[in-house]
Amino acid sequence: MTTTVSVGRFAIMTHLSVKTLRHYHQVGLLEPAEVDPHTGYRYYALEQLPTAQLIRRLRDLRMPVAGVRAVLVAGSPAARDTLIAAHIDHLEAELASTQAAVNSLRALLECAPGQQHPVYRRAESSFPVLAITEDIRNPADIESWWRDALHELRTAADDHAMQVTGPAGGLYDECLFQHEPGEAIVYIPATTPLELGRIKPLVIPAAEVAVTMHRGSHADIDLAYAQLGSYITEYELAVGWQLREYYHRDHSHTTDYTQWRTEIAWPIIDTP
Repeated sequence: MTTTVSVGRFAIMTHLSVKTLRHYHQVGLLEPAEVDPHTGYRYYALEQLPTAQLIRRLRDLRMPVAGVRAVLVAGSPAARDTLIAAHIDHLEAELASTQAAVNSLRALLECAPGQQHPVYRRAESSFPVLAITEDIRNPADIESWWRDALHELRTAADDHAMQVTGPAGGLYDECLFQHEPGEAIVYIPATTPLELGRIKPLVIPAAEVAVTMHRGSHADIDLAYAQLGSYITEYELAVGWQLREYYHRDHSHTTDYTQWRTEIAWPIIDTP
């Protein structure tokens, strides 16, 4: 014979409020073992305690009701564990994003005038590269595309024993920074002409550029872009439509983002 307890007692035992238990009943997540047909009062079986405990923990981890239901009806422990692991991975990605945003905010608040990014000019000669070019239709996807393209280029360079002659870099249409579709190019400087799938040989054109160095995570690289743009505005410079980045040190070198170094260059033209 199944032993049942009142909804109030079950709430005490599970630390789920009566209101929450009512909601879980309504959405079919945790139905009571018995419902009094006259009073509508609900009773829960002691055997339901493990299910309630699991639901509480999954909901504390902000798993949606539909996700919790999928875990509860999973056909095997392996299927259940896969669903839970996927949600934990999602939470860890959110946590990393939140931590990056916190660090970026601290960098902004702690940035004194003397710590701003110095800007200077230089003339760049043309140079050969191996590149991956893509029309980015959704600028929100550019970071994942960039990581994949950079990894593909560096793997190709290692596999074919290429002589890499400088830091990896990128050319980006200015409309991408306005969150509109545009062209993106990621490359590694190399003297070996090679064509492997989407990897093509290319020549980066010569240009005079305004340059600044960003140190740290890309989450607050806008601070360097703001400094560079302010310099260009102050000196009334006309600019080209593609911005340049040079990845002297990035995630592929170290997981310590404080060691990352990204140089930003904007092709310029002096105006009267």
